Amino acid sequence: MPPARNLRETGSRIEALLEEVRSVPDAATREKVEELVRLLVELYGAGLERVVGIVAADETSGPRLLNQLTADDLVASLLVLHGLHPLDLETRVHQALEKVRPYLGSHAGGVELLGVDDGGVVRLRLEGSCHGCPSSTVTVKLAIERAIAEAAPEVTRVDVDGVTASPVISLDSLRRDKPGGNGHATNGDGAGGWTAITDMVELRPGELLATAVAGAAVIVCSTAGNLYAYRNACPACDATWEGTGLEGQILSCPACDQRYDVHLAGKGVERPELHLAPLPLLREDGQVRIAVPGGRA
Repeated sequence: MPPARNLRETGSRIEALLEEVRSVPDAATREKVEELVRLLVELYGAGLERVVGIVAADETSGPRLLNQLTADDLVASLLVLHGLHPLDLETRVHQALEKVRPYLGSHAGGVELLGVDDGGVVRLRLEGSCHGCPSSTVTVKLAIERAIAEAAPEVTRVDVDGVTASPVISLDSLRRDKPGGNGHATNGDGAGGWTAITDMVELRPGELLATAVAGAAVIVCSTAGNLYAYRNACPACDATWEGTGLEGQILSCPACDQRYDVHLAGKGVERPELHLAPLPLLREDGQVRIAVPGGRA
């Protein structure tokens, strides 16, 4: 069996090669290459359609196998590409939101799906601490929108009630994953993508880890069985945390003594207008991944 490949890197490489082909001066060559790609996609799509048809025809094992196929991210994306996914658009958006609810819930927030129109526009409303939070744009762009883009690539736009800035965010950049990372993390998706933390240790409740993710200074806090990630900078004085810990769910600045509630998206305790900058964090398959918008702060 050939070694496993990084499928996102493969997708990015395909896009890069197609861009190179489009820049070839010879129009006849461009047309032949594009036709070749179309025919290959059609061929594999027809084969995939046969597979789905055979599975669906098995009344005993078919439903279980089809569920397994749609639960696989790669297979599901191919089913969507060829119009073969058995779940409708709104159902897939619902499933995408379920994936990010644990992250939002860890910040005492949530998200409600208001609807999906015929043009592929998704309308959401942020709830709890997410609603009106100065960092809601970050939360939506890097957690909610990425999940939707992966589960339902035909979505054209996500409109979010309660976002304090940039309420309408295009999904185009989320579909173009770019390699990224630094000495502390690997397998990044580039600016705004998810990065696996390689120096992550098992933090005990109350402990804090200062690290770097995609060139940005980040702190990871552990409390009440949850992990929280924030940019490593006090919004009051710009001091950083290093070797300090939490008191319950409260993080105190070592320089100015301002206190922040990590359960409430980093909201200031004495000065609620101050907020730490939260970063989406996911724990999957024993791995911790963090998303940083724009990389270095």
